[in-house]
Amino acid sequence: MTTTTIRMPEELKERVRQAASRTGTSTHAFILQAIEEKAEQEALRRDFDETANQRYARILESGETIAWPDMRRYLEDSAQGKHPARPIARKLAP
Repeated sequence: MTTTTIRMPEELKERVRQAASRTGTSTHAFILQAIEEKAEQEALRRDFDETANQRYARILESGETIAWPDMRRYLEDSAQGKHPARPIARKLAP
């Protein structure tokens, strides 16, 4: 394990101290958990962006996509426990 110095404004330091106290952990443990959560969040965002870019590339390559009203209806019906037919991808209008 390595040591890293973090400089923070006194106001933030006090907020971190209070938050750590409320959660029953040390300031050190609270800071480590916050950094870990932020790193995980960034990894998820990177994966999301990568997936979105791949899907967009497929749309551009195939020229097909699902219209938002069709997808929205499908998602709403699915959320209500219904079993709707999957929407069909269609060519984009020129």
